[in-house]
Amino acid sequence: MNTGDLAKYIDHTLLKPEATAEDVRKLCAEARDFGFASVCVNGGFAELAANELKGSGVKTCVVVGFPLGAGTSAAKAFETADAVSRGAEEIDMVLSVGRLRSGETAAVREDIRAVVQAAEGALVKVIIEACLLTDEQKELACRLAEEAGAHFVKTSTGFSTGGATVEDVSSMRRTVGDRLGVKASGGIRTREDAERMIAAGASRIGASASVKICTP
Repeated sequence: MNTGDLAKYIDHTLLKPEATAEDVRKLCAEARDFGFASVCVNGGFAELAANELKGSGVKTCVVVGFPLGAGTSAAKAFETADAVSRGAEEIDMVLSVGRLRSGETAAVREDIRAVVQAAEGALVKVIIEACLLTDEQKELACRLAEEAGAHFVKTSTGFSTGGATVEDVSSMRRTVGDRLGVKASGGIRTREDAERMIAAGASRIGASASVKICTP
């Protein structure tokens, strides 16, 4: 895969709490230069990123309920609506992992649906935090995301006990078929890592090492 094609898969990501406005401007400049799919930032930088990316074709992606997913649905919905009002075109929300593990499937579905509705047409990716779930729970999470109207399922926040694996990406792709996108995120640091995830079925890659990945 050539560099230009690979770049189109990548959400260029900066979610560290110590990130500065200047760091975000640099992130956006890199995204424009390489032609990444999106820039993924925390909500406080949504407006800055959207302004920096205006007219570039690179989307502004904002995380919601990050990194734990343990807040209320109302809080996630408010965070989503606020991000969209500030220019976010994509939302990466963290699923309520504890509720899923508790067997509260209806609550998890409605949690996702609340974000989808608040996004008002913006693309929604559901982070299932696969490292904390059994195989059966991962499959259930993917099904609930689809039932709730989400557009993507995503492996990981990158802030928990593990990141993306080829096995998880492959399983998620089998579960959602071609109906949803699959985003591999967490620990993807080389071109080889990214290409393995794409071969396994990923249609997006979340990475902070995007420039290294796309530099021959």
